[in-house]
Amino acid sequence: MSSAPEREPDNSTDAPLVQPFLVHLEELRWTLIKSLAALAVAMIGCFIFAPDLLRLVIWPLQRVTGDASAYLRTLEVAGGFTLAMRLALYAGLVVACPLILYFIGQFVLPALTRQERGLLWPAFSAGAGMFLLGAAMAYFVVVPAGLRFFLHFNERLGIRSEWTIDNYVAFVTHMLLAFGLCFELPLVILVLAKLGIVTHEFLRQKRPQVLVAILVVSAFVTPTTDPFNMALLAGPMYLLYEACVWVAWLLERRRRRATSELTSVP
Repeated sequence: MSSAPEREPDNSTDAPLVQPFLVHLEELRWTLIKSLAALAVAMIGCFIFAPDLLRLVIWPLQRVTGDASAYLRTLEVAGGFTLAMRLALYAGLVVACPLILYFIGQFVLPALTRQERGLLWPAFSAGAGMFLLGAAMAYFVVVPAGLRFFLHFNERLGIRSEWTIDNYVAFVTHMLLAFGLCFELPLVILVLAKLGIVTHEFLRQKRPQVLVAILVVSAFVTPTTDPFNMALLAGPMYLLYEACVWVAWLLERRRRRATSELTSVP
């Protein structure tokens, strides 16, 4: 008597694909190689435009003072070259970031469920948008306000303001990075709410703690300690959190409606 034919594995489920450990290591190695290659090419391209990048970074000080060259100095023989390399690295990371995220997405995609795959690329896109929004706010609003404050404060103390170009570039890039990362908070909350890890009720109950945390983070991130500059970051962050609370409520309402429709079908 012939045996029953073997059943082929069912690939229609949304379960993650299981691969040998060595295969994962090989894929990780190629992901790192491709990411580093993309970063190297982007850095070389950005190094060519180092003077334009420096003018872009100096613009907030030029806007505040009208003559940024009167306040910036270099104390090293190779200071200009080192600065150009640093600017090329920062700009190269920004330029290569979409490709690097794409390579990372290719690596983690097989290990995700269907629901997680559906959130991956929208989360990356929204994350890039929120980061750029926070960096733009820092560049156009917070950095000029902080520079103006420090210049006036030094003037009141009778101190002449002359900064090294390395210190100034580090200050500006730190502010852009800090604000960009802080604006990622709402996206993290929305992803957790979409996955059902946090609920609308949980977010609503944590409002006082979140407000205190936002104020503490704003005090450390903003260039000055006065309430006005703290509010420049804390205000938008809290409004974004409130928006997340309502979006989480809408997601739960939609999920309950979809569940009730499924259970009502005979």
